[in-house]
Amino acid sequence: MGVLGMGTYLPARQRSNEEVAAAAGVSPAWISQRTGVHTRHAAAPDEAASDMAAAAVRSAVAAAGLDAGQLDLLVLATSTPDELGPATACRVQALTKARNAVAFDVSAACSGWLFGARVAHDLLRGDTGARYAAVVGVEAYSKFLDPADRGTAVLFADGAAAAVLGPVPAGEGFADFRLGSDGVLADNVLIPAGGSRTPAGTGTVAEGRHTIRMDGRAVRDFIVEMFPRIVSESLTRNRLRMADIEAFIVHQPNPRLLRSVGTELGVPPGRLPIVADEVGNIGAASTPYALATSAVNGPLRQGDRLLLAAIGAGMTWGSALLTWSGAPVIRTAPTADPLQRSTR
Repeated sequence: MGVLGMGTYLPARQRSNEEVAAAAGVSPAWISQRTGVHTRHAAAPDEAASDMAAAAVRSAVAAAGLDAGQLDLLVLATSTPDELGPATACRVQALTKARNAVAFDVSAACSGWLFGARVAHDLLRGDTGARYAAVVGVEAYSKFLDPADRGTAVLFADGAAAAVLGPVPAGEGFADFRLGSDGVLADNVLIPAGGSRTPAGTGTVAEGRHTIRMDGRAVRDFIVEMFPRIVSESLTRNRLRMADIEAFIVHQPNPRLLRSVGTELGVPPGRLPIVADEVGNIGAASTPYALATSAVNGPLRQGDRLLLAAIGAGMTWGSALLTWSGAPVIRTAPTADPLQRSTR
């Protein structure tokens, strides 16, 4: 099972460092120097996670040359659902008319799309009656940010990216999924209130407990420790060298941090695509967005071996090898020509 088509969606509103800096009490230069992020996108007031996810799924299905009615599974990964229930995937199912799909959410924060891809991959392989799955990552983080919190407001942003999974020729597709979690570290990144532990009330709203709280130093240290480990263990398990990987497609928490970790690890130049400088940290959408962007802009070619890796709140992490199928990509972006198709 591999990728047959991909689609991405970014909301129209862009927020510059100048705009974000004013509310966060820092300078635009501080944001650039500390994070490497230059711009990010924010959903419209009436635009929910399901709206963005549906746009990405429609594009992915079209890129794969399918109709949404042919989907057997619709797996959605997010930390910012439309509601606590029902599953946001069910909202997307209705919006896309994927009437034959079994729709459900997975919750693994920024690792969510990779977790969802593992679930979809295994279900497709284990069910002879199922052929196609859409796996979409989406975040509407802007609706859960404290603009004055410089540790989160400068990084987190909105967007969606989806992939249609299905049968691919021998030698292509996914292999060696590995997932992990450490719940002892769950307080490192969270939205404290609104769930069954601390239900919403006038007090929680007044205290700003419905916005993202993050221990930036703890998260940074975890990434610095885990990213090299994830990569090293995947290479060792599969008897591969760094040079055998054409591209490292990874979650994009912070462009500056990611470049630093990649350099320390010895990732060859040009093999660690960075997209968060233009879109910020879009959570569960981050890894598939990086994959889709790399397919459009390079350096991906059919037959390339990729190593996918993600780290998220929980704390969660995951990796997979993917031999690229040359799948087409349709990107829906806030441009004069909203459809950008890959040429590979």
